[in-house]
Amino acid sequence: MALSPCLSFYYTERERERELKEGSRLEMDQERRGEIAAAVPLLVKRGDEEEEEFGLGRRVWIESKKLWRIVGPAIFSRVVTYSMNVITQAFAGHLGDLDLAAMSIANTVVVGFNFGLMLGMASALETLCGQAFGAKKYHMLGVYMQRSWIVLFLCATLLLPMYFFATPILELLGQPSDLAAEAGLIALWFIPLHFSFVFMFPLQRFLQCQLKNSVNAIISAIALVVHIFVSWLFVYQFKLGIIGAALTLDFSWWVAVILLYCYVSCGGCPLSWNGFSMEAFAGLWEFMKLSAASGVMLCLENWYYRILLLLTGNLKNAEVAVDALSVCMGINGWEMMIPLAFFAGTGVRVANELGAGNGKGAKFATIVSVVTSTVIGLIFGAIIMILRDKVALIFTSSSIILDAVDHLSALLALTILLNSVQPILSGVAVGSGWQAMVAYINIGTYYLVGIPIGILMGWVFNLGVLARHMVWNDRRHCCSNTDLGHHHHPV
Repeated sequence: MALSPCLSFYYTERERERELKEGSRLEMDQERRGEIAAAVPLLVKRGDEEEEEFGLGRRVWIESKKLWRIVGPAIFSRVVTYSMNVITQAFAGHLGDLDLAAMSIANTVVVGFNFGLMLGMASALETLCGQAFGAKKYHMLGVYMQRSWIVLFLCATLLLPMYFFATPILELLGQPSDLAAEAGLIALWFIPLHFSFVFMFPLQRFLQCQLKNSVNAIISAIALVVHIFVSWLFVYQFKLGIIGAALTLDFSWWVAVILLYCYVSCGGCPLSWNGFSMEAFAGLWEFMKLSAASGVMLCLENWYYRILLLLTGNLKNAEVAVDALSVCMGINGWEMMIPLAFFAGTGVRVANELGAGNGKGAKFATIVSVVTSTVIGLIFGAIIMILRDKVALIFTSSSIILDAVDHLSALLALTILLNSVQPILSGVAVGSGWQAMVAYINIGTYYLVGIPIGILMGWVFNLGVLARHMVWNDRRHCCSNTDLGHHHHPV
């Protein structure tokens, strides 16, 4: 039956209203999905209900594949980069005991203090670039990186007096005059390395936020090959001694910076790099505040090890004590790159699961990550115990230092095991947005527990460098237990 013109008009208007409402609802859904994607850039769609139907073995396999997709390139890149420092210390150790101690103090304390601060400040890009990438505002990634360059360059310039006055500062802190003098000389030659951090750290995070971890890994490997060759050339062929060893780090880090910049600027990131922009100078103060806040958590942990080494320099027979602890820290730091990669991978996995509202998935990801990292820690700890009298040969041929490291090997193995757990729990905290809580925990365990106990055991009970290693483990144990307590409920 045909409708009258009035009824036809009425039904047409009603249909148009329904279409408008439906379109508005769809737009709101799209906006909501866009906001979620921007807040959690790496969030991916998947069938959680289907995965829960699998058996335990199948679920562990699926989660392990997701975890290693993030952790694998991160381990390779971190181990390769850290290896450059280890190689430099190894070359210094074969020059002499004083050279090894001076290189350790200059690299671990002087450079290390500034390294921790600048690395922490660069981590602000992980938040800003991650959000911009998730919101598909790709051009802002390049702008944020340039702002980070400006802020870090100003910071690096303000930190230069630590290099110029390294010798009197180290003497003021109780280091022997001959050790402080040589470490101060080496520190001056590390100034180019210091300024390479300004560009290296933002470039790495710029690529990481775009899931280009493989680029960081490949360029790190190239820099390592260059570093090995240049170390042999400068130290043994050109006979530049300890200064040549320092110059090799300068050269290798700048090679990595130049290669990363060439990749970014020569078409590797066409959407996120459009050249230099005046926008980089806008909002610098806000960016500075965010960068400073981002550096606090990392600095608290990074600086603790530097203070530990400085306290060791005040013991009797300081040269041997510093050398022995430096060797142990070098070996531990090498293996520590694996838990730190799990720290990053766990943070991403937990953030993804919590962003999807899947608390059970976040808890399961944490368990898989902790168990995997612990198994790796047990393997490396066993290797240390088996090779306890040979493990320090990489760094030195001195029988005195080899014996000292041999006596510390059991504690070194325990340290490696504890290090396999604590960073993963910190990764859960970061993935859950609890950075402030971790900062408070670090203050308590590192500075209110660890250092006072170290001073007490080192000087009152005369345990020497053994006390430093025991405190190292005690702090890790406290931190792991505290982190575990805080991480239990939300996930």
